[in-house]
Amino acid sequence: MADRLQRVLIPDEGRDAPACQATFAPDNEVTLFEGDRLDLLASIPDEAAQLVVTSPPYNIGKEYEERVSLEEYCEQQRQTIREAVRVLAPVGSICWQVGNHIGKDGEVYPLDAVLYPTFKDFGLHLRNRIVWHFGHGLHCTRRYSGRHETIVWFTKTDDYVFDLDAVRVPQKYPGKRHFKGPKAGELSGNPRGKNPTDVWDIPNVKANHVEKTEHPCQFPVEVVERLVLSLSERGALVIDPYIGVGTTAIACIRHGRRCAGADLVPRYLEVARERVSAERAGVLPTRPMGKPVYKPPATSRLARLPTEWDSASEGQGEERGL
Repeated sequence: MADRLQRVLIPDEGRDAPACQATFAPDNEVTLFEGDRLDLLASIPDEAAQLVVTSPPYNIGKEYEERVSLEEYCEQQRQTIREAVRVLAPVGSICWQVGNHIGKDGEVYPLDAVLYPTFKDFGLHLRNRIVWHFGHGLHCTRRYSGRHETIVWFTKTDDYVFDLDAVRVPQKYPGKRHFKGPKAGELSGNPRGKNPTDVWDIPNVKANHVEKTEHPCQFPVEVVERLVLSLSERGALVIDPYIGVGTTAIACIRHGRRCAGADLVPRYLEVARERVSAERAGVLPTRPMGKPVYKPPATSRLARLPTEWDSASEGQGEERGL
């Protein structure tokens, strides 16, 4: 595997840190391409990237997309995935972070399931279907409110980069010891921490989030950080075909990777360039990786049942015969 890595890595030694570039070149630290993702991908050589990670439009009519039929949307995604596979190194991974497409009749189409056959058509191997859980979002009245999205992680071959130690999290019971057997009495955990599993509890970027920009569907740096750290090596090229306000670029700069991404909206790329500059200067506000999800103390006014709801709660109990 080391031989194959050699041609997709650029050593840290002697590599300059140029400003964001508008067109792709192999030695760019960050490429922010204004235009169609297929035009960016076409400019990148075969097998040049070690990781493709993105959160594409969900075809739900956001300001940066035109809502089309589900069939047309899937064809657009097929075109992107085809090019992503072409630029991916044999040891590389593709991570597609998606949620649900909601039909005009309210029917839910989970995009990871909808797109799975497309990834398989290109010979990719599914390694994980990661559930990203978050606590805030729209409140539904005719179905359970959605509080998760997924990341489908595919590899090109069975010989792929995966550094678990880079993303381990603290043990729940670090003092736990083997109960019996030849290791009885010895510590049973890994001193580096435990596997973060395939369920990630990371707050989404909403109004009061420290990372919030004008983008309506921005994903947090920590989600990308885990993927960049575990699925690529220092100096590797990471590609985000739908880079938005540059979250993937931030994770790459922070951890010594190169990044190339595209977006159609000029003002998103302007925000991305500002964020890249702030990250390089060490002043970009982000939620620290691994920070526990906030839980309000029981004494907090916001955590107590308001007196106005007392009568409503009693009414619910009467209706249920409690």
